[in-house]
Amino acid sequence: MSTDLSELFESNRRWADDVQKRTPDFFTRLLTQQVPQYLWIGCADSRVPANEILGLLPGDVFVHRNVANVVVHSDLNALSVMQYAVDMLMVRHIIVVGHYGCGGVTAALQNRRIGLADNWIRHVQDVRNKHRAWMDGMPDEEMRLRALCELNVLEQSLNVCETTVVQDAWERGQSVVVHGWVYGLHNGLIEDLKMTVASADDVLAAYGLAVGALKNRFDSERKQGRP
Repeated sequence: MSTDLSELFESNRRWADDVQKRTPDFFTRLLTQQVPQYLWIGCADSRVPANEILGLLPGDVFVHRNVANVVVHSDLNALSVMQYAVDMLMVRHIIVVGHYGCGGVTAALQNRRIGLADNWIRHVQDVRNKHRAWMDGMPDEEMRLRALCELNVLEQSLNVCETTVVQDAWERGQSVVVHGWVYGLHNGLIEDLKMTVASADDVLAAYGLAVGALKNRFDSERKQGRP
């Protein structure tokens, strides 16, 4: 196996030269400030790069990624990122972004054992079990997988809203909006799952409406017999 990664250094140099030519002061400005408006909480999947998907430059998005874009109240890594983003960088939007065809969600749906990550994927299985009766009525695995990818986003967005970091920000009157989105690997487009929350008083209502809209959409699709 080759240990030479010189092609990556070459690619990096080409990228840096291209940026410097287009925006001569880009790296100077990037060095002196970090003022992102967005915290992206997404999947670790290499096909879902936050900046590129949003069409934004380095420095515009603060990013946290893990398997299946899970937010757990005991995950000090995610909570530390969130706290720094909200309290220090003063981001205005926290966006939880899942994606269709997620390997972690697929493993959770199918009870597939993949190793140590099984313990992490258990959180997605909890989402599956919460909505299992409804999902069991779907005609095929492909529809169940799409539904669970979306449901997982909504559940993790709810978890974000219920963290002490976000609750404290809202309590002191800081403007922080939580969003739930899903990304399509097949077309490169983001869909808004309508889980948008700007205050503690709106959390449960927004979650209930988003889940209801999701289930109505899938139920309509199932009745029409579309794949």
